[in-house]
Amino acid sequence: MARALATRMQRLGTETAFEVLARAKALEAEGKSIVHLEIGEPDFDTPSNIVRAGQAAMGSGHTHYVQASGMKDVREAIAKDSTERRGVRHVADDVLVCPGAKPVMFYMILALVDEGDEVLYPNPGFPIYESMIRFVGGKPVAVPLLEENGFGFDLAAFEKLLTPRTKLVILNSPSNPTGGTLSADLLRGIAKLAVERDFWVLTDEIYSRVLYEGVHSSIAAMPGMFERTVILDGFSKIYSMTGWRLGYAIGPRELIQQMTRLQVNSTSCTAPFTQLAGAEALTGPQEEPARMVEVFRQRRDRIVAGLNAIRGVSCVTPTGAFYAFPNIRGTGLSSQQCADALLKEAGVAVLPGTSFGAHGEGYIRLSYATSIENINEALVRMERRFGAR
Repeated sequence: MARALATRMQRLGTETAFEVLARAKALEAEGKSIVHLEIGEPDFDTPSNIVRAGQAAMGSGHTHYVQASGMKDVREAIAKDSTERRGVRHVADDVLVCPGAKPVMFYMILALVDEGDEVLYPNPGFPIYESMIRFVGGKPVAVPLLEENGFGFDLAAFEKLLTPRTKLVILNSPSNPTGGTLSADLLRGIAKLAVERDFWVLTDEIYSRVLYEGVHSSIAAMPGMFERTVILDGFSKIYSMTGWRLGYAIGPRELIQQMTRLQVNSTSCTAPFTQLAGAEALTGPQEEPARMVEVFRQRRDRIVAGLNAIRGVSCVTPTGAFYAFPNIRGTGLSSQQCADALLKEAGVAVLPGTSFGAHGEGYIRLSYATSIENINEALVRMERRFGAR
């Protein structure tokens, strides 16, 4: 390379799920049988009514540039759906439609975080949080998610991490990788601190409808949070639309306008036929998404029971998303050693907990967005490798 890359590129992380997938595919190419539990993607097809809506949109000419913030009818549908589900009123001008949900993280962090600003984020957590904080020159401050708290965190410990440099707090409930959820009481406590200490909140609620117990609580609906919270959500998980690349931000209009400027400078707009498919997802029949969640519940129950029958492994029951995050310390292996052994020796592709931060040591992540048959086979192979209790 003739010229050196920008220094900031050294601070940019990645997602190891795709690296593990590549290793697993290479082993399959050599003839080895692999059970894939590494990728967090629903194994269901996009519901047919959504596919038809996208096809009809393309057929009727919705293949050109549209408003950078998103088509108004689509933003209205998103605002209406969010208002009904979260109990906080938003309108179309509070919405930015993006090509996927990841841009919401990029745009908000780019818009808010200056060099040296501190950002609190969950650890173990989605690795792009820390990656983007570092990329813009911010200081990532890990908030440990603790198994003994159902992979929530202690409010008093959280408060001690706040400083005058705290600009933003990132929340994720239900969580990737743990499947844990943050209680309404904990969110109220964070909201009170946000008002007192004057920091922003990015609440990642991409799994908010993949929930098995209780009712989803959003910090955006709590007193004082309307003007300091951006909601990240999208269509990939609940509607099995990962490849459609469709997500959105909902938040204070002034910040949404600045995030829209970043979209103009990067992607211009989100594909209109994809947006119209998303509108159909929200306004059309909901039976298939509901059925998918029920299937995930059955898979969750099976994989948790099976993991708890393996020597050296224990697993709390996740309350949302589609991940199990078992404690593997009893095997005597580190997270990376355990993941490597399962891939090479047992033919089971999982992610080490450390892929999601230092506090993931002692754990591995398994995605149960796969068939019961695959889950059963993976459990048999894991028990063969480590033994039964």
